[in-house]
Amino acid sequence: MKKLVFFTIAAVVLIALGCISSPEKKPTEKIATLKIGYQPSTHQIAEMVAAEKGWWAEDLKPFGVTDIKEFEFPSGPPEMQAMLAGDLDVAYVGTAPPISAISQGLDAKIVAGVNINGSDLVFKNDVSYSGPQSLIGLSIGTFPPGSIQDTVMKKWLNDNGVDISKVKILPMGPGDAVTALEAGKIDGAFLPHPSPTIVELDAKGKSVVHSGEMWPNHACCSLVVSGKLIKEYPELVEQIIKTHINATNYVNAHPEEAAKIYSNRTHQDLNMVEHSIKTWDGKWISDPHMQIPSTVEYARIDYEMNYTQKELDEKDLFDTSLYDRVRSG
Repeated sequence: MKKLVFFTIAAVVLIALGCISSPEKKPTEKIATLKIGYQPSTHQIAEMVAAEKGWWAEDLKPFGVTDIKEFEFPSGPPEMQAMLAGDLDVAYVGTAPPISAISQGLDAKIVAGVNINGSDLVFKNDVSYSGPQSLIGLSIGTFPPGSIQDTVMKKWLNDNGVDISKVKILPMGPGDAVTALEAGKIDGAFLPHPSPTIVELDAKGKSVVHSGEMWPNHACCSLVVSGKLIKEYPELVEQIIKTHINATNYVNAHPEEAAKIYSNRTHQDLNMVEHSIKTWDGKWISDPHMQIPSTVEYARIDYEMNYTQKELDEKDLFDTSLYDRVRSG
């Protein structure tokens, strides 16, 4: 008994001195407000479906969440800057921007997949396309450096022997790029759907290459969650993943209803949205394991292009344990 008391006192002293760590305590307070970021792209339609169906509110209420705040971003880089600033807990975002953000110190991980492929290179009508070399001397609008579209297109050009410096690549949001192309101010644009369909149905241009042709089955959007949520509220994160899986399955089973939800949320023409979904080369998924190989390749490319100061690996970017628990349960 005396030995037990001695060791207990000793342990308390060592903890106080910082020689050993005390067991991690779970927070007593629940999170009342959950802040979710997303972009107005059909790639991330599962987020909108979960919101419009009331699944976020219903599924997360048992965990103390009483308010879901959604924030819309034009592209991934500014969305990740918001997460770096602590303004987001969860992000539906292209898989490349989190690489730069995590390298800058963002405590977050990819916990689920959202989609693969799904972007198109679009040329205005009076510009001809005959392969990657066709882009030499042209002005192409696409998402900012470090985005999926920027990374995929530059890798594609490099792989085909095209000097990137000979292509005028202009960072733009989707709306600005579509407007510039339709006004004839740029020669082409590489954008996620439904933007390529808008250009085609407006008869202002034509899709010439799907992103899946540039890089087959490349990761596009992912579900990113803050490290604080993962460490302190793992059960909540598991439910976020469950809701995302259910929404993704629903979108795949009911694409026409999903198109209506997207159209209502974004005020974009329903016929255009339906046509986009029928003609894109994308696929909605939830399994993060499908995205690991191309994401690690993104990290290598980002490092080579000096977007990051170190080359990140799978452990830096992913936490698949919660998804795996959800699927095994």
